Amino acid sequence: MADAARLLPDLVSLRRTLHAAPEVGLQLPRTQATVLEALAGLGLEVSTGPVGSATTGVVAVLRGGAAPSGGSATGRPTVLLRGDMDALPVVETNDLPYASTNGAMHACGHDLHVAGLVGAARLLAARRDEIAGDVVLMFQPGEEGFGGAKIMIDEGVLAASGALPVAAYGVHVAPGPRGVFSTRPGPLMAGSNQLHITVNGAGGHGSRPYVALDPVPALAEVVTALHTMVTRRFDVHDPVVLSVTQLSAGEALNVIPPSATLGATVRTLSAASVEKLRVETVRVAQGIAAAHGCTAEVSFEVQYPVTVNDAGAAATALEVVDGLLGEGRGTEMPVPLMGSEDFSFVLERVPGAFLFLGASPDGVDPATAAWNHSPLVLFDDAVLGDQAAALAAMALHHLAAS
Repeated sequence: MADAARLLPDLVSLRRTLHAAPEVGLQLPRTQATVLEALAGLGLEVSTGPVGSATTGVVAVLRGGAAPSGGSATGRPTVLLRGDMDALPVVETNDLPYASTNGAMHACGHDLHVAGLVGAARLLAARRDEIAGDVVLMFQPGEEGFGGAKIMIDEGVLAASGALPVAAYGVHVAPGPRGVFSTRPGPLMAGSNQLHITVNGAGGHGSRPYVALDPVPALAEVVTALHTMVTRRFDVHDPVVLSVTQLSAGEALNVIPPSATLGATVRTLSAASVEKLRVETVRVAQGIAAAHGCTAEVSFEVQYPVTVNDAGAAATALEVVDGLLGEGRGTEMPVPLMGSEDFSFVLERVPGAFLFLGASPDGVDPATAAWNHSPLVLFDDAVLGDQAAALAAMALHHLAAS
């Protein structure tokens, strides 16, 4: 913690540099260059992916200098730590000296995630001789809907050290009591799915709907029926959240269009719900369309799986946080969040845990604070020392126990 406190001014400066120049998606060349510069001189094995990589991710392997205890039959153990790097296409409206002015914004706090992971790298590098194993540092683009974690997995990040990690951890800032970490065993965040429905009818003149097959009222009924469906066809203890967020039909005011479409985001906490949704959304859309003499096409696509924490890793994370920062700084969440996260792809392959870190500034009530993705969201980068130290301590805990 003393070393983390000494690093804090540099980490704050790094975070604010990133915040002022955010980049969106899988290609983040300026962010990548900033990360590479921040890692220089630490003696890490740094890679920017295979030739022609789909991302500008950075993978850095820290090789520990101590021998694993007990002559591990599986060789040197590895722990993976991850920080996502991409921003959102949100115009920032905060009055900050380092506010973004390029039309994008680190409205989900990924600038803090990068800076915190750089801090963990520096803390671990200073203790290299004590580490009985390896640490993979995964700096990932494209979390915000681009599936960057899956792409980096496909390109070999989980094999970067030569061995599959024995544990994986990530931290995400959010409005909340500053410096308090929270997580839970099992499902932590929902899976994200995309629903698209097109109702096909027959276009015509707006004054003569009786000689057309108007898809618009049919689609309007589908919207209402979908929202009713999730409350009547799904168990409240295995919740589904469906929000229709896109509607599109004709362009001319006096023309009945031949088709109308909707788009919806659907959040789930189980594979059973996903499979049931594949059936129920078709039944609802096609049934209502048929009642109007129309037809319906339905596309249901799984985007991110449910983020599921390993129970042991979640308990370990909270124990490490309490031991490092003091009792009460690690809390167990009572229920999952219905937001989604592509660290879920890592946790499908590696036992680990994802944690939230409260980062509301002084004078901001976490209960009423602007949430992640808002152009007004504010995060206090004073938490970066705690974030860096917690990530490093989780890695050290596992490698000491291996």
